[in-house]
Amino acid sequence: MISFTLWDMVRHLLVGAGWTILLSVIAFVLGGGMGLIVLFVRISPKVQFQALAKMYIEFFQDTPLLMQFFLIFFGLALFGVDISPLAAATLGLTFFTSAYLAEIWRGCVEALPKGQWEASACLAMTRYEQLRHVILPQALRIAIPPTVGFSVQVVKGTAVASIIGLVEITKTGTMIANATFKPLLVYGLVAVGYFLMCYPLSAFARRIERRLHATGRR
Repeated sequence: MISFTLWDMVRHLLVGAGWTILLSVIAFVLGGGMGLIVLFVRISPKVQFQALAKMYIEFFQDTPLLMQFFLIFFGLALFGVDISPLAAATLGLTFFTSAYLAEIWRGCVEALPKGQWEASACLAMTRYEQLRHVILPQALRIAIPPTVGFSVQVVKGTAVASIIGLVEITKTGTMIANATFKPLLVYGLVAVGYFLMCYPLSAFARRIERRLHATGRR
């Protein structure tokens, strides 16, 4: 058994938390960009494009994130592609995030009255102009709270990356627990770490939602 002081545990877990935050930010940014593309395809007037986007969304929503990581990490290796755990986790979380954000944003777009589309069409706007100048600015207001709220799921989803060898906070905790035989203490600290990362995001999402509702009543 290796001797670890409490500070040693915390210090190593902070390093792991840094990787968790880095992976979360990268996946959320890339997933947001890809999710916007999927959204445009999903609300396309062409039924074929809608079907493709729907299949993409349903695949990543209806399969476990762990299986998606395995398919990327081990599947690419079968084709001779050497991919690191960080790259595999980034790809997996990006696809996962894009599917959920595209569906969240689609709901926000469809929550707008159809009259908004009709009014902008009467102004001879193209579909791109309708989205850019009329639809998306209004949908953005609705989308902010659930988007920020979903970021919590992205942070927690990084824990799955420990299975493929990425040394983030969960993997770090597992390594320390195996070395010290103090799983209750170590995983308790890991849980506190996730709480400190996720609670501010949850509180921020609730605050924005309350503010938007208050503004909407005026």
